[in-house]
Amino acid sequence: MEGSTSQGTKRRRGSFRARIAIVFALQTLVVVIASLMAAKNVAPIGAAIAIMLSSAGLAWLAVSREWVPIAALARLLEGWDPDKPDMAQLDAEGGKQSNNDVGSLIRGLHGLASRIDGYGERERNFTRDASHELRSPLTVIKMSSDMLADETDLSDFGHRSLERIRRSTRELEALVEAFLILSRESDQGLAEEDFVVNKILRQEVEYARELIAGRPVELILDEPASFALHASPRVFAVLCGQLIRHALQQTDQGVIVVTVMPGSVSVINPAVDTPEEGSRRHASVDRHGFDLAIARRLSDRFQWPLELRSLPGANRVASVRFPHPQPIEV
Repeated sequence: MEGSTSQGTKRRRGSFRARIAIVFALQTLVVVIASLMAAKNVAPIGAAIAIMLSSAGLAWLAVSREWVPIAALARLLEGWDPDKPDMAQLDAEGGKQSNNDVGSLIRGLHGLASRIDGYGERERNFTRDASHELRSPLTVIKMSSDMLADETDLSDFGHRSLERIRRSTRELEALVEAFLILSRESDQGLAEEDFVVNKILRQEVEYARELIAGRPVELILDEPASFALHASPRVFAVLCGQLIRHALQQTDQGVIVVTVMPGSVSVINPAVDTPEEGSRRHASVDRHGFDLAIARRLSDRFQWPLELRSLPGANRVASVRFPHPQPIEV
């Protein structure tokens, strides 16, 4: 039974090509016969030309008829939404063409669309579950650390350990947020709104200052300009936060400046390498270089160009340009 089905499928696969070949073979045969008839004076030249034109017209009609299913499939795919594939419409079109090559193509597209739809469903489930399962323990850790901070008899060693827990929790929160954004195949669920970038940056700078407590590093926010964006504030915060954390990882001492310019945000950090500092810094890059990698992926994903360059004095600059900044009404 399976063998006969397989043989029938193989026969149907080449049916479109076979029918087109038959049409052109018959047209060629008619043209040859008409030419011979005109050459042998069996028929007038005008009649031979009329026969050739008639055969060409009939061939065109036959090919057009064979092309109708392909045109219908093209119209269907032209309005195809990969995020919400219309499987019923594809099934209906496939039922009409169940015995030819186009039907085989539609069935293949149906299988592909089903896999894509399943992938999207698994992605949504994973993002939802991962968001809950990863954020819940972080919330518990934050609440517990806040409760411990209120203890009056906590030793100096306990306070230092508590600060390390808080810093690590903040870093892990930022990392989880970035991974959850990048895990989405589409941007659905990332609400867009109008927001002032300066306000988000002030918050990110305050968060980052918690990470450099006790280090000879100063973090400054310079705001010679201000502008707004219509985008996801969550994505903007994660992108800028990753750039700031990358600068913190690359700086042993000195001043890091986050600057807001019209339509762009830059992070400038000193990078004066002695042999010892260079080896330590490069080791830090191996451990924490994913901050910059995440920032690159976010900038590519949301089309916010990221530029890295060096300035005189061995300063390093990471700049992000935003193509459609909005002025702030005073």
